[in-house]
Amino acid sequence: MTTRSQKKYFLIAALIFMLFFCCAPIVWMFIVAFARHPDFLLPTIVYEFTLGNFKEILTNSSVKLPTYLINSVVISSISALVTTMIAALSAYSISRMNFPGRRMLPLLVLGSAMFPQISIVGYLFKLLTSLGLINTYSALILPYIALGLPLALWIMMSHFSRLSRDIDDAALVDGATRMQIFTRIVMPVSLPGAVSAFLLVFIFCFNEFLFALMFTIDYNARTIPVGIALFEGLHGQIPWGYIMAGAAIAIVPVIILISLFEKYLIEGLTEGSLKG
Repeated sequence: MTTRSQKKYFLIAALIFMLFFCCAPIVWMFIVAFARHPDFLLPTIVYEFTLGNFKEILTNSSVKLPTYLINSVVISSISALVTTMIAALSAYSISRMNFPGRRMLPLLVLGSAMFPQISIVGYLFKLLTSLGLINTYSALILPYIALGLPLALWIMMSHFSRLSRDIDDAALVDGATRMQIFTRIVMPVSLPGAVSAFLLVFIFCFNEFLFALMFTIDYNARTIPVGIALFEGLHGQIPWGYIMAGAAIAIVPVIILISLFEKYLIEGLTEGSLKG
């Protein structure tokens, strides 16, 4: 066997392992979700297919899963949209205008992301309590914007830096304002980067757990990761069927978004890493 053939077989084996590593938990989640007598470790001893777990969590008024899902989608969408808009405006200013601290500002924003969430959750809780925002959408949207801004800013900066400043200079000579250049020239060209930034921030906000647990009290603002984690069964047992069914439903919005904007996501992440 030649060295080239060995590399080929090793590559195939590595791909199969990674595929199994990524897909096995999802497949197991669906197996447990559709089991009539679900158990996390051994749901297939006497396996009976049923939709009862999904029906129960969607129709039982005490579970509140549809409310959790709506909360997650609304909070994540608003957070991702506002974050992307702020990041786009900031990235355009940093990449196109000369002002003191222009090069230091992105590093400071990135440095703010180095602090673990657990180190600031206590201070944020006191601040939000004093503002009367606990158990509201704003209690999660505002921190999510701050947490997602470094990632979105660097994605947008990488795209704007690829565009020559001569385009801006020519538009300024023709009488266009900075805002017109931003909205009519720069943003349409950098749309893949904006979409990829939006999707990544949306996924982060949708999956975030700590702030959603600490800053919400009930179903009025609680998101779906916390709602699923707090499922309780009779006599204190863990309702694995409900949990896995809820997790299966929770991934649907993310799958839909990625399926619709897969082209923009791949293009945005790959083009942003290439300059020139």
